[in-house]
Amino acid sequence: MRTPHPLLRIALLVTGWTLFLVIAPLASPLPGPGGTVIAAFGLILILRNSRWARHRFVRLKARWPRVGAFIDRILVRGSAKRRRTRAKGLAAN
Repeated sequence: MRTPHPLLRIALLVTGWTLFLVIAPLASPLPGPGGTVIAAFGLILILRNSRWARHRFVRLKARWPRVGAFIDRILVRGSAKRRRTRAKGLAAN
């Protein structure tokens, strides 16, 4: 995967923080899961464009593996898919 231009990366990061911290809380009182979906999209943008956030996420996964696995499943991360496939293959043997 190519790294985006630094200005695009900063714009995506700011958009992610805005979605996660501003829009999601405003949308959460509305009926339906809108706030949760918006927060997830914001979190995806933050994790893809911030080394600091990725580092914190890895530390969270090491401390609370069940929470990390749940978030990986929600974010449909490629590494989580590979781990699940590998675990299924080992369990089948």
